[in-house]
Amino acid sequence: MAEAGKRYFNIEEASLAISIIRPLIAQILEIRQNFLDKQPEVWPVVSKTAGNGGSKAASLIVQDFARLDELVHQVQSTGAILKDINLGLVDFLSISNGREIFLCWQYGEPDLAFWHEIEAGYIGRQPLSSLNN
Repeated sequence: MAEAGKRYFNIEEASLAISIIRPLIAQILEIRQNFLDKQPEVWPVVSKTAGNGGSKAASLIVQDFARLDELVHQVQSTGAILKDINLGLVDFLSISNGREIFLCWQYGEPDLAFWHEIEAGYIGRQPLSSLNN
């Protein structure tokens, strides 16, 4: 049933991982917002940088991208799947009644409270109380 290389979580393990992931997602969302806030000025800096070897603004953008990449890898290193960087949506592969499902958490939710079928996605989220193990 469990394939090599896949990490399966039970509810307690996913909840523990959320305590590690929550501050990482907070930082990811902050960097994302910084990019959105600076969007009008980012492309001219990037296009000028390509021709002249750099600028302080471009250097800061590169640092933000590097930090974002590092944070995403830290989330992934827990075995969690970062599904949507805009929503702070994280899934945890699990097994229920012999089939794979996702335990689902979104940044801002106090605890793990939802699950969904693998193919259903976010729109198919259901309360954990509906999960029959």
